Amino acid sequence: MAAGGMPPDPGAAATGASAGMHECVERIRGEIARFGSIGFDRYMELALYGPGGFFASGRGAGQRGRDFVTSPEIGPLFGSLVARAIDREWRTLGEPDPFAVIECGAGSGRLARDVLRAGPDCAPALRYLLVEVSAARRAEQHELLPIEPADEVLGAFVRSDPEDAASPVERLGPIVGQLDEIPAHRLDGVVFANELLDNLPFAIAEWDGHRWLEVRVGAGLEPVLVPLEHAAVLAEFVHAPPGTRVPVPRGLGPWFEAAARALRRGAVIAIDYAAPAAEIVSRSPGWLRTYRDYRRGHNPFAVPGETDITADVVIEQVAAAARRAGLGPATITTQAAWLRSLGIDDLVAEGRRIWSERAHLGDLIAIEARSRATQAAQLSDTTTPGSLGNFTVWRVPTRD
Repeated sequence: MAAGGMPPDPGAAATGASAGMHECVERIRGEIARFGSIGFDRYMELALYGPGGFFASGRGAGQRGRDFVTSPEIGPLFGSLVARAIDREWRTLGEPDPFAVIECGAGSGRLARDVLRAGPDCAPALRYLLVEVSAARRAEQHELLPIEPADEVLGAFVRSDPEDAASPVERLGPIVGQLDEIPAHRLDGVVFANELLDNLPFAIAEWDGHRWLEVRVGAGLEPVLVPLEHAAVLAEFVHAPPGTRVPVPRGLGPWFEAAARALRRGAVIAIDYAAPAAEIVSRSPGWLRTYRDYRRGHNPFAVPGETDITADVVIEQVAAAARRAGLGPATITTQAAWLRSLGIDDLVAEGRRIWSERAHLGDLIAIEARSRATQAAQLSDTTTPGSLGNFTVWRVPTRD
């Protein structure tokens, strides 16, 4: 049985397949032919980020012609609230200049645009760096934002005396740049990730009642079970019945390590759908999903390169990865509660006031103000299964 609960259908890859998908499939099968079965994490990496992969081809979040909708696509209200969160972190650090925001999985740059449009107080100090692996999405960022060379974001230093260390030039912001990976510079600021952790490559393990087995991918894109090395990483999954499948977070640790290396002082803020380990066990294998054209699927092997592959993030695994990276203890809340703490209700009330004053004009300001209530309801919804308000928000500070 495939990881998502349906038998793999290699023939499905040939039905209605795009040229990009054919390239993706050939690369996956070529690697398996050379090296033998591959871990699901490597399969996922190739299917999402390799040539012809889902994100490499420019697919992803958006309202039209995309495959799923994230909070920034609901409207500009989310960006306004993220701007408030950024200001809060800036003040916590004593208003440093420069102050860096490293947005990982930045996509088209929609969130960055909305943050800057909100006019955060930290703007004169702000260096905003978009980290996006997809070249197609990085190209889209130029349509929304004035992108500067990355060294302008990370640099602009002067030396007041030949014997002195170089110091950054102040009040140059906001400056926006882009990279395909988290920079190695140590900066004061925030590493921000909205719905990225669920796409970091993970392996899959299955409990047979006596030991953990790794679910690898064979030549026919079929599951192959082998003994799992380093099974101690799954210590949080206790009392799992035979047949239970769980994620092995091989991409989570390296990501937190890179984020920690980039921060001299500051915090990592990550938002994603998540669940405790016990819930993952109870819902096995439903924690693994695919998305294509706004429809949820269950078979991650059917059309590699054409679907998003994602999973619920395991709360205990995030805490362990952050701790091993040397970060401080995490504060965890829901997106609904986090947005309330940032003043979402005040922004909605302000929107109603603006609408009452400008409704007769019907201009963009009035229309956007009126839409705040609708956006807030979607962003804060905690009643609908899988709703955005139930997303988990982690704030993980650096250690003093």
